[in-house]
Amino acid sequence: MIIADTNVISEVMKPTPDKQVLQWWHRTTAETVAITAMTLSELHAGIMLLPDGHRRDSLAKALHTSLQNQVVIPFDAQAAFQFGVVVSRRRQLGKPISTVDAQIAATCRAYSATCATGNIKDFSDTGVTLLNPREE
Repeated sequence: MIIADTNVISEVMKPTPDKQVLQWWHRTTAETVAITAMTLSELHAGIMLLPDGHRRDSLAKALHTSLQNQVVIPFDAQAAFQFGVVVSRRRQLGKPISTVDAQIAATCRAYSATCATGNIKDFSDTGVTLLNPREE
């Protein structure tokens, strides 16, 4: 299984997405690529922070439409235990990690999933196999 990081989904939703990321996305299926609940919350929060209006409404609708068949992996007890491993490993290496990135990495570890991200450095040294859609 592959779990797509927030920046991959954000890229795909852009009016003019990166061609390589879009081609990679079109080669995948809802059965092979999932997102985490954290990614969904980041995307939705970003939209809700926009001023009321057409752009916000259309982005919210686009998010709902584009992800309605997408598998969303919850942050569960297995992921919570992996979270501690990820945060402590990165801290010991002097590489702090954001809470959301640590949760995404922990979910990948809990489900033995590869993380598709354009921000490889954000997930390095987490024990997760990484894939950059721009290079696929």
